[in-house]
Parts: sequence; C-alpha cells; structure tokens
Amino acid sequence: PPPANAGRAPGPPDGGWGWVVVFGAFVSIGFAYAFPKGIAIFYKEIQDFFGTSYSEIAWVSSIMLATTYGAGPISSILVNRYGSRPVVIFGGLLCGIGMVSAAFCTSILQLYICVGFISGFGLALNLQPSVIIIGKYFLKRRPIANGLAMAGSPVMLCTLAPLNQFLFDNFGWRGSFLILGAILLNCCVAGALFRPIRAATTSVKTQVIVEGKDALKEEITKDVMEMSSPMNVPMETKMEEEGGKDCCEKINQYLDFSLFKHRGFLIYLIGNVLMFLGFFAPIVFLAPYAKHIGIDEYSSAFLLSILAIVDMIARPTTGIIANSKWVRPRIQYFFSFSIAFNGTCHLLCPLASNYMGLVVYSIFFGLAFGMVCAMLFETLMDLVGAARFTSAVGLVTIAECCTILLGPPIGGTLIDTFGDYKYMFIKCGAVMVLAGTFLFIMNYYNYRMLAKEEKEKKAKEEDPKSVRTENEGRNNWNKDTIQDGPELEPLREEQEGLKKEVNGT
Repeated sequence: PPPANAGRAPGPPDGGWGWVVVFGAFVSIGFAYAFPKGIAIFYKEIQDFFGTSYSEIAWVSSIMLATTYGAGPISSILVNRYGSRPVVIFGGLLCGIGMVSAAFCTSILQLYICVGFISGFGLALNLQPSVIIIGKYFLKRRPIANGLAMAGSPVMLCTLAPLNQFLFDNFGWRGSFLILGAILLNCCVAGALFRPIRAATTSVKTQVIVEGKDALKEEITKDVMEMSSPMNVPMETKMEEEGGKDCCEKINQYLDFSLFKHRGFLIYLIGNVLMFLGFFAPIVFLAPYAKHIGIDEYSSAFLLSILAIVDMIARPTTGIIANSKWVRPRIQYFFSFSIAFNGTCHLLCPLASNYMGLVVYSIFFGLAFGMVCAMLFETLMDLVGAARFTSAVGLVTIAECCTILLGPPIGGTLIDTFGDYKYMFIKCGAVMVLAGTFLFIMNYYNYRMLAKEEKEKKAKEEDPKSVRTENEGRNNWNKDTIQDGPELEPLREEQEGLKKEVNGT
C-alpha cells in the first residue's frame, strides 16, 4: 500500500537552506523599511537645488512608503503566479532603475515619479515575497526566523545613515543616487537565494483508481438528481453562471477576497489600520522634538541611533520569546501587549524635559517598536495559515497604506496648531493604546469562539447517533430519488454496470 503522506507536499524543513533564505529576507526587508527613512539626509540640498519647501520635498518619502504598502495586492498576485524568487529580482531591478533615473531629474515632480513610485514599487516587490518565503521554509521556528529577518530594518538604518552622509559629503546628491541605485541591486542577489520548495511525487496509479471510483459515484448521483428534478435550468443560464464562477475563481486564485469573511483576519485588519495612525509619526518627529527643547543637532540625531540599536536587539529576542511554549499558543495577546506598551511610551514622552529623559524614552521606544515589528507578520500567519498568507498580506498592506500616509501629516498639523510637540505624542500614544486594547479584547473573543466551535465539532464527530441519522437520511433520500418511476430504469441498469466495473477495477 502507498504511504499515508503520498501526494502531499513536504513540510517546511525548519532549517537547512531556510537560514540562507532568512539572510536574503534580512537584506530585502532591511532595504524596504530603512531606505525611505535613510534618504532624508539629502532633502536639504535637493530642497535648495529645486527651490521647494520642506513639505514638498518630504512627500518623496511619503509617496515611497505609501507605494510600498499600497502595491501589496499586486505583489501578492505576482508571488502567487510566479513565486518569490523572480518577483524579488524584478523588484531589485526596479529599485536600481528608479534611483539611477532620479540622479538625472530636473524637477521635483520627476523625483516623485522616479524615487517615490518606481523605487517604492520595487521595494514593495521586495518586502512581501521575503515575508512569504519564510512561512514556506519554517513552521516550528517561524517566530525566530521572522524576528531575524525583520532585524534587517534597524541594521540597514544604522548602516545607511552614516553611508549616506559619507556619499553626500563626497559626491553630492546626484552622485549618491547613482551609487545607491547600484547598492539596491543587491536585492536581486537576495532574491536569487529564495529557492522554491518542490512538491513531493505521488503514487499516480493508486490515486487514479481511488479518484476514479469517487468520481463515477459522484457523476451518477448528479445525473440522477438532475433527471429527477421537476424544473431543469436552461443550458444558457448554466453556462453564464459557470462563466461568472470561473471569473471569480480566477480572481480568488491570486487574491483571496474570502478572507473578509474570516473573523480573525478582520480583527487583525481593523486593529492594525488603527495602530498605523500613530506608529511612524514619533520616529519622524523625535529628532525635531529634541532640537525644540534645546538639544544640539548631533545629540538629537544620536537618539535615532540609540532607537535603532535597541530595535536591532529587540526583534530577534522577541522572536525567541514568541516561539516559546508559553507564548506561542497565545501569541495574539503578546502582540496586543506590544502595541499598548508602544503607546504607553509615547504618552510618557512629554515628561522627558532633558536629554537623559529622551535617551530613556528612545530605549523603551526602540524595545516596543522592535517587539511590534517582529510579530507584525507572524501574528497574521498564525491567524490565516501559511496557505492564505500571501493574499492576506496583500489585502492588509493596501488598507494600511492610507493610515501610514496620513499619520505623520496629522501629527505635523497638531504641532503647527498648538506649537508644541507633546500633543502629537499624546495623540499617537492614545491611538496605539486604543488599538492594543481593541486587539486584546477581540482576540480573547476570537479564542473563545474558536474553542467553542472546536468543542462542538468534536462532540458531533464523537456522537454516533447523529452520524448514523445523517447517513440513514442520505441513503433514504437516494433510494426515493432513484426509485421515482419506470423512466429511470435504464439509468439504474447503467449505474449497476458502472458499479460492477469500479468494483472489478
């Protein structure tokens, strides 16, 4: 007899080449998250060169971030169609082309197109496939693998900041963009490491025999039901319905919209959309706030380095904790706590009136930020499973891009209105505490409902009376349908003949 797992794809290896894949994801994710923040060092010279305002030049990073998140569904469709490796390689080429083209721009609008849209779209093709391929290589160690891969963001941010300053001092912004375009081509090398997992071979002969029996039985039952039905549907109507179903199936093949009926996915989506209203604004305004209270420029910039270093340590550490037997079964609660902890740090930030207070805030902010980022995709995969994760990431990122784009401008409006940074930090903290509380309560409800559904399912399977009653009712219905008149006598004879052939086979 064939083995029990014949015809199934092999399980995730949880190691081996998977660690090479994690390194490739480390590079791709690092560029996708850190690059839009790292190029801000060139804005002052670009602003003077084109004679634009700071708000106009700041839209370059905003458009890049919004494109990176908004192109999520396109990235998911391409991954479902072609796999992670070619999508990441193509994304790396787009990033390089966008930055090289930006070096020859003569207007701010051209920078929006080259840096914002072209390079942003390339980063989108790097981010999601890198997260998706980890879910295919890891299961038991997946939180650790995700934590290590997500650590690429703070590492790249620490590396790009001094590198961009060096390039700016020696080559100017145009020469720096040419060199950065060549550096971004390393994403193609990272994508080449994403070797796809092959499916196992199947026992064709055994599978054909078993499926042949089931198919014949199903066809006979369907024919009997159609002939015994008092009203037959016209063929044209059937063909139209089948055509509509085929269209929907083709769409769902690349992007599974049925996830909007998934309770856990909807809870995650609402909580994350709310969270991103206050997620990135504190990073953008941390250094300006330090300057506002009288701290020098270099010390203000060093606060971001402190945050990135703590973030670098927090992400893999969080992955190890999330993979423990105490946290893994209830990882959604840990994620909710991380978001609320992040918001609490922002609420306490206005109390820091000197440099040491801001250093302490940066340490706790880096810890909380790293905890959230390390579990951002792990919790989504825990809810929807690895098979539907590709579509889930695409749908989540397109919803998040709106709040990512609006978060920093809303914070800036509060600063302009009240003339004080504390209201911006209070807004971000309150929003994130609200998002964490919402996720905690709704995940508790979701866990309770899942336990209740599982209990009902087991009770139904263990109760022999309900199973026997259902089988008897189905058999009686089939008998009544088949024995419905003499006009079905030839069909009964054909059915008996087919049954004998199947049994003979």
